[in-house]
Amino acid sequence: MKAKDRAPTIVVDDSADSLDELSEYLDVLSSSARLRILKFLEKKPADVRTISGAIDTSYENTKKHLDKLLSIGVIKKEAGLSNSTSRGVLPVWEYSVVQGGLEAIIRNLSIFSNKEFRVVNPEISRKLASVKKTLSHDVLGDFPTAIVMGGTDDGRIFLFRKDMINIGRIEQKTETGAGTVGDIMLSDSYTAVTRIAKPHGRFVHDGDTWYIEDSGSTGGTRLNNHRLEVNARTPVHDGDVIELAKGIHGAKLLLLIPKSP
Repeated sequence: MKAKDRAPTIVVDDSADSLDELSEYLDVLSSSARLRILKFLEKKPADVRTISGAIDTSYENTKKHLDKLLSIGVIKKEAGLSNSTSRGVLPVWEYSVVQGGLEAIIRNLSIFSNKEFRVVNPEISRKLASVKKTLSHDVLGDFPTAIVMGGTDDGRIFLFRKDMINIGRIEQKTETGAGTVGDIMLSDSYTAVTRIAKPHGRFVHDGDTWYIEDSGSTGGTRLNNHRLEVNARTPVHDGDVIELAKGIHGAKLLLLIPKSP
């Protein structure tokens, strides 16, 4: 794909107010221990002592990590009850991930590192790359990821766990549709997206490269605002934006693709 087919780059300079907040946000997420806490809390709420045992660090350090995560709004704490002890059952603070918290982190990082933007500040760019790398390794298991942007499924993430992934809207009157486990199946509200039984498109892994192809969809598929030819494979990269049809009834996917070691 030629450079002229890409959407124009938007330069985010040092004067942008959002950069100060982004820098603080990245500082909180720069710790592998904090990301491991988030991954642990996804399963169920837990108190500080339980969390500190799970991530193998001290009570004091765990409390500091939790306070940092609370400061950016990705976890919450609520009163709960401890396990039975020699003193009985005691009230404790239990921490849990806010609904969609991890998905929001992935979405936020991907937006700021999207190819349509270029952050001038080299220190923030370095932090952003470092946090994304840690997130991919410690939380996502180094799987490529597609994040839905906008509509009913906004913030939903799909991990690429197999080498061919069909993309489409679920079939009528069924929760699973005609796709298989690991396919990208979107809610029925994305009416401009072709149903999964005859996929809108698919991601294909070949060698070290991921590709996308349009499978003859009605609304078409765009990669970084460039319309794809039907049944032609086009390589995709970290930060690419995929549009499945245009308009409010289409769907937009943001890609997070870790670099090969």
